[in-house]
Amino acid sequence: MQALAVVLFPVLLTLFALAMERVESRLSRLSVREDEVEEFLDQADQGDVAALAREGFPGALARFHRRRRRGSTETEGSTSHHGLGTRRAS
Repeated sequence: MQALAVVLFPVLLTLFALAMERVESRLSRLSVREDEVEEFLDQADQGDVAALAREGFPGALARFHRRRRRGSTETEGSTSHHGLGTRRAS
């Protein structure tokens, strides 16, 4: 019985370590850098904030970056600096 435990323990420990590595890799893909969060909070419009509530931060950040790449200056000019700036301060 002890021999079986001696053989199984390293195998189970290795399987556990591999499983934790997979969990860590998934979490690192979903993580967001601090400067991305600050940029989002400073410049997001109401559509981006609604996406944040619906999809979570990774989805909202992806939407925010797509909008910025398209160069939609009409929404950045008036809405982004007024909407969140006052809400964040209070």
